[in-house]
Amino acid sequence: MTLDNQTLWIGAGLMGQVLFGVRFLVQWLYSEARGQSLIPPVFWYLSVAGGVILLSYAIHQREAVFIIGEAVTLAIFLRNLIMLRKQPEAD
Repeated sequence: MTLDNQTLWIGAGLMGQVLFGVRFLVQWLYSEARGQSLIPPVFWYLSVAGGVILLSYAIHQREAVFIIGEAVTLAIFLRNLIMLRKQPEAD
């Protein structure tokens, strides 16, 4: 069985969407375990991973609106990771 190029790109797009969905599940479980709304660092790593995959898919599809939206959100996700790295470590 061989996969054509379009099928691989659809699979990549779906994987990006799955990563985005999983990050909300992770955030919810993390917050529930602590009894308050919190965002764990893994949320931002999943955001970046999903964002890179979705931006690649959008570029492949040549969807300008999708490309702009994903590029902007990816920049925000990366900025959050940079800010996390600058924070002092918790005890």
